Amino acid sequence: MKILCITSRVPWPLEKGDKLRIFHQLKQLSAHHELVLFAVNDKPLHPDALAELKKYCSRVEVHTHSRMQVLLNLLRGGWNGQPFQVAYFTSPAAQRRLKQVVQEERPDWIYCQLIRTAEYRKSAPDLPAVLDYMDVFSKGVERRMANVAVYKRWLFRLEWKRLLRYEAAAYHQFNRHTVISAQDRDLLPVADCRAVEVVPNGVDTDYFHPQDGEKSFELLFNGNMNYPPNIESAQFLVNRVLPLVRKKHPNVRLLISGASPAPEVLSLAGEGVVVSGWVEDVRDSYRKSSILVAPMMISIGLQNKLLEAMAMQLPCVTTSLANNALQAVPGEQLLLAETAEEFAAQICYLLEHPEKASEMAANGLQLVASRFNWATCTAALERMFHRA
Repeated sequence: MKILCITSRVPWPLEKGDKLRIFHQLKQLSAHHELVLFAVNDKPLHPDALAELKKYCSRVEVHTHSRMQVLLNLLRGGWNGQPFQVAYFTSPAAQRRLKQVVQEERPDWIYCQLIRTAEYRKSAPDLPAVLDYMDVFSKGVERRMANVAVYKRWLFRLEWKRLLRYEAAAYHQFNRHTVISAQDRDLLPVADCRAVEVVPNGVDTDYFHPQDGEKSFELLFNGNMNYPPNIESAQFLVNRVLPLVRKKHPNVRLLISGASPAPEVLSLAGEGVVVSGWVEDVRDSYRKSSILVAPMMISIGLQNKLLEAMAMQLPCVTTSLANNALQAVPGEQLLLAETAEEFAAQICYLLEHPEKASEMAANGLQLVASRFNWATCTAALERMFHRA
């Protein structure tokens, strides 16, 4: 069948979780289906993007919004009561262009990734459509409200309320719905959340696999370092956890790796703390490190950093909130912590018991290899298209 996929970003390069998810879904689905990609864009296109995407899509249409267009989108959406997460990516010009693509391609299905693209479903109201919520945006904004500056809280509260309404309303505009984890499914503000299909992320275990090499860092935190939850986690790790670890292990080194580090993250660099920024091959960060630490306090979704680290056979320390989506066995496949003291204790335990760290890393590798490969994860999405 022919599937028209609509995304809020051009899914290349793969430095963000939503881009990683849809890219690998396209790759898997292309084996049995013809795919057309319509991507909204607000940044310069990577020189390799179209070539990479055309390996799996028969047609790739990119609609780029100028800064003026984005401003108009936000003003229009704000006036209409849309969440800013939706308004930012929605424009009449893109909707008109999408209508042309639908008329020319005549797809069997529409597949919208994230509620950011849900308005584009209106460009093809007569076609069956799937919405991938992926994460519950309303819950993510709600959890962040307590940590933002007081003068910003009214704006976050406004966005939270609009997201709650929009996530519920969007449900009725689509024939099928998916989400990244059971935890996120149960947080959706819809009456029949159990009807939403869980389609988890996977990890490419052919690409991410154990590699030998000299360890330059004991600890690693990895991710999109302009994403607020990652910024807050990096600050927590450097300012609160690392001083406690260094009371017992004064020479511990930490690598903070990932694209677009915010000024708050860059300021964390110092003695024994390296902020690398974008790395061409993220496997180098995993290979050079001994332990992944992911203190995700407002986590939604399934953390790709945990999947990738486990596939590279690194022991991991994270929060129960992050593990709710992963469902790893604490003490066997990873370690859990909530407070700075608990994180420091778990890190010290792994540093002082290398044999247990190796055993845990091997168990983590087995977990992701058996349950979180992209072929298995995308098969649930493909069955949904076939059933309907």
